[in-house]
Amino acid sequence: MFNTRISLLALALFGATQAQANDQANSAGFVEDSHAKVLLRNAYINRDKKHGSSDQAEWGQAFIGTFSSGFTQGTVGVGVDAFGLYALRLDGGRGRNGGAGIDFFKPSEDGSGRSPHNLARGGAAVKFRVSNTVLKYGDQMPSLPVLQHDDARLLPESFTGTLITSKEIEGLEVNAGHFTQEARKSMEGRDSGGLKSIDVLGGTYHFNDRLTGSLYTSQVEDVLRKHYLGLNYVHPLADDQSLTLDFNGYKSDINNRYVNAAGLTGDRNTIWSLAATWAFGPHALTLAHQRSTGSTGYNYGWYQNRGGVGDGGSSIYLANSYWSDFNAEDERSWQVAYDLNFAELGVPGLTYKVAYVRGDNINTHGFGEGKEREIFNQVRYVVQEGPAKDLSVKLRSSILRTSESVRQNGYNDDGNEVRVFVEYPISIF
Repeated sequence: MFNTRISLLALALFGATQAQANDQANSAGFVEDSHAKVLLRNAYINRDKKHGSSDQAEWGQAFIGTFSSGFTQGTVGVGVDAFGLYALRLDGGRGRNGGAGIDFFKPSEDGSGRSPHNLARGGAAVKFRVSNTVLKYGDQMPSLPVLQHDDARLLPESFTGTLITSKEIEGLEVNAGHFTQEARKSMEGRDSGGLKSIDVLGGTYHFNDRLTGSLYTSQVEDVLRKHYLGLNYVHPLADDQSLTLDFNGYKSDINNRYVNAAGLTGDRNTIWSLAATWAFGPHALTLAHQRSTGSTGYNYGWYQNRGGVGDGGSSIYLANSYWSDFNAEDERSWQVAYDLNFAELGVPGLTYKVAYVRGDNINTHGFGEGKEREIFNQVRYVVQEGPAKDLSVKLRSSILRTSESVRQNGYNDDGNEVRVFVEYPISIF
């Protein structure tokens, strides 16, 4: 039934009355609009666990190449997108590799604990455009609130399937998709995640320059159905001041078979966050509250053949998600954060952020009220000019502390995390 609705939506979008300029009519051609890029990414993550859990650390060098063609001219434009990924292990020693939170190189399953020295993966998708609607089939990296590929590690995840993106109505973007394979970021092969299927449907509408709303739904076969609502409002206060209100929320209805297989405590969850950011000059101050209710915590990401949901490792558009996601059963969390852009202080390209998040009321099922807190720091610098223009260096750290009840329950553990990412984008043409 869900696939039928997607097919009907595609027909409706392709036949929609044009409400703005026709992108396909303005096509310059397959070759003329083509672009190729390579991203060099050197990434290191270290997690120092404090209560018996094994420390984790991995370091690698990635080469991420992407190609996007233009569309052929005519009523129906045809094009191709492709990517090639290669990763070289620099450090991923036995005993510290294979952690779910890092997952640069998946260790072999022969009991040796060794990670591969390198891995390579590629993919391609064919795309068709009519007016302002694009249908793409093949290997893709979707970026939707209910299906967001993880690109926060060494290599990105990817999915194989069909995605329709329509912008026929000015200010409105509609997405509908059906995916049947997921490529794990730490392995070769396009179906290493074991995804059965996931259907997604929704859209984002810009009401005006200040207000944007998003509404999405997804259905992961034999796992769950998920709904998302997002609202963002920017209110100018003065020439160099503004107040931004950002609301994000998910409601999940979980399949009982998955509840039993994953050892969950229930089959329902509702989680939401509301953040208010006051920006003034180079400064920004954020206050946020996040709340999880239902009979289990918020579930997302990881891989179905490892007991995960399979909807992408970044499908959590919530304010209080750093190292901990503060998404446990019945958890309430508060955040205060400060951002500083050094451009107005004479150092363009340099930014800094610090945040403190505290969560409580975690249902640990017999171990007492659970609590956790995290201090997050991040400094990032992007080279502004010269041969190394656009080279970026990002240093990030988190200090996570939990109550004994949380550790006994197995939800989380104390630890210190350090991340170092150096990225250099190269435009080939």
